[in-house]
Amino acid sequence: MPPYRALFAAKAAFSLALAASPAIAQTAAAPQPPAGQYYMDKAHTSVVFRVSHLGFSHYTARFSRVDGTLAFDPDHPTAMKVEATIDPTSLELNTPPAGFHDQLMGKSWFEAAQFPQITFRSTSVELTGPHAAKVTGDLTLHGVTKPVVLDVTYNGGWPPNNFDPGGARIGFSAHGVLKRSAYGISYGVPAPGSSMGVSDEVDVAIETEFSSTPAK
Repeated sequence: MPPYRALFAAKAAFSLALAASPAIAQTAAAPQPPAGQYYMDKAHTSVVFRVSHLGFSHYTARFSRVDGTLAFDPDHPTAMKVEATIDPTSLELNTPPAGFHDQLMGKSWFEAAQFPQITFRSTSVELTGPHAAKVTGDLTLHGVTKPVVLDVTYNGGWPPNNFDPGGARIGFSAHGVLKRSAYGISYGVPAPGSSMGVSDEVDVAIETEFSSTPAK
């Protein structure tokens, strides 16, 4: 690791530890990130999902092209707004069989040519603890828009400084569950009482950071 990257990582870890008290429960001990427009740090963002495969295991995949913005306000957290966009063709699979990615992009699954974006736009934020909130929003997937709820944890942040080129930085973890059949993706859903197929329920885990300066 280059020395400047090692220094940045060390300072980041130290600062996040100091800023463990989140914006929704500030303390005087640590400086907090300011309110404003923040931009997703795509290098430090992952969207991973898993589905049950035949009841034998949970098949896991991720999207690698994700972008978004956050209207951040530590003094009025319930007024925060987040928007995110996913490119479905960026789906990454673990050693997929030949042609499997193309199959998933086809009409039985994502139909990516017809629906080239997956989007999420928050509609409300409900605080559930000093570090946590339920974020409700409209998820548009496969041309269908339905509300979903994400359980979100604020992991910390810091104000602008001399060693982060992104300026102020904040980080979150999120988890949610949805039924793919609600979005018109029903191929392979097991019959009632059976696990033979790919589960309707999709478990989604998100790790993300936002910075006050857009990435160049």
